[in-house]
Amino acid sequence: MADQYYEDRQKKLEALRELGLDPYGSRFDGVTRNTAIRQQAEKLGLDAGQTDESTRVRAAGRIVLRRVMGKLAFLTIRDSTGDLQIGISKAKVGDGWALVKLLDLGDIIGVDGPLGRTKTNEITIWADSLTMLSKCLRTPPSEWHGLQDIDARYRQRYVDLFKNSAVMQAFLSRSRIIDAVRGHMRGLGFIEVETPMLQPMYGGAAARPFTTHHNTLDMDLFLRISPELYLKRLLVGGMERVYEINRNFRNEGISPRHNPEFTMMECYQAYGDLTDMMSVVEGVVSACVEALGGGFKRPFKDLELDFTPPWPRRTYTELLREHAGVELADVEAVRRKAASIGIEGAKMDDAVVANKLFEATVEDHLIQPVFVTEYPAAICPLTRRKPDDPSLAIRFEAFAAGMELGNAYTELNDPAVQRETLSAQVKGEGDETMAVMDEDFLTALEYGMPPAGGLGVGIDRLVMVLTDSPSIRDVILFPLQRKLGVGE
Repeated sequence: MADQYYEDRQKKLEALRELGLDPYGSRFDGVTRNTAIRQQAEKLGLDAGQTDESTRVRAAGRIVLRRVMGKLAFLTIRDSTGDLQIGISKAKVGDGWALVKLLDLGDIIGVDGPLGRTKTNEITIWADSLTMLSKCLRTPPSEWHGLQDIDARYRQRYVDLFKNSAVMQAFLSRSRIIDAVRGHMRGLGFIEVETPMLQPMYGGAAARPFTTHHNTLDMDLFLRISPELYLKRLLVGGMERVYEINRNFRNEGISPRHNPEFTMMECYQAYGDLTDMMSVVEGVVSACVEALGGGFKRPFKDLELDFTPPWPRRTYTELLREHAGVELADVEAVRRKAASIGIEGAKMDDAVVANKLFEATVEDHLIQPVFVTEYPAAICPLTRRKPDDPSLAIRFEAFAAGMELGNAYTELNDPAVQRETLSAQVKGEGDETMAVMDEDFLTALEYGMPPAGGLGVGIDRLVMVLTDSPSIRDVILFPLQRKLGVGE
């Protein structure tokens, strides 16, 4: 049956050509968005059944509803802003009625005509001219949302976008969020920069990289896991406030919170510290909330999140005590508790075990926006230590809905201490995914990097919580999917 529908549409395509019509159209300028047309109609103040012949508009979009009743047809076309009804009378369009009979759901058309309302008060363009812009050869699904088609939605996002208006709105919101981030950072005096995605040495985070090979140079390269070490080089060079909205790549798992390719906003502020980065986070999120509208209290799944600043501060140690029932300083108790919930920590550093325990027992409880401070220094090799307790790093992570949204440091700028902490990682005393030694970065520090605060904010997760999207794949246009097997 599916093949029959395809063949029927192919026949209509040929019929269009026989009529001298190009099934794939050409330039169609002067189009007004559907939402703007609806707003224009509201201002006209027309009553039901009225048409303003002097108010002509031009629209274009995909047909999502089609009703033909004798010599009258009604189409609903959809663009990125919403839906709009088109009314077509055979008497008015004349020879154009032949085109109407060849139209299918999914076709993209252009329309010209006066603006009015039907007797049922529906805003309508009464077409006196129709233009074929693109023939749809595949029948759009009648239902394209819900869990029954979740995998297909991600694989065929192009269908998901035009069939599910909520999906379109989520991605338009994502664009507004990124614009708001840029605007806020620009207002703070940060300049936007670009650093390499292909790097000869990965660093700046605890993650496994994707590797590739450059044929001409005959050298292995890595897709970046973080832009941190390059952005810090710019601080050395005298760029005092820099940020990058960047794509990062980590060769790790896929989950509702993780995608191997993801977007971060990472920034560094010379002469700043951790408290400045807290202000940046609160300011960025506030700017995004204001760009979307709807206030600081926002739904997410079955929760209500309140992003009103200032956010509370909690220490890593007190949260571990509260939810895991152990003291961070009591290494044996931490290991026993970790083992009791299935964390195999025999080959892990003490601080790594503690962090695995923290992730397992604490993070799901961090529902309302909060800054978690004072992480174990051993898992933060790029971070300055607390002067009164070098076992703790001057670091925070921002959480909401049980997810990390951002990570920030008072940056380590002492080259000797930095060499020591990176050497510990190389020797396997910390997380093995950070076991690299970037000598050029250490050389840069020896030229002198100003004291600084640094921050990374996960854009995908921020979009998730601000648009009530349950999975990170709902806010990434083309998330990575497993290859379909033969016959699937």
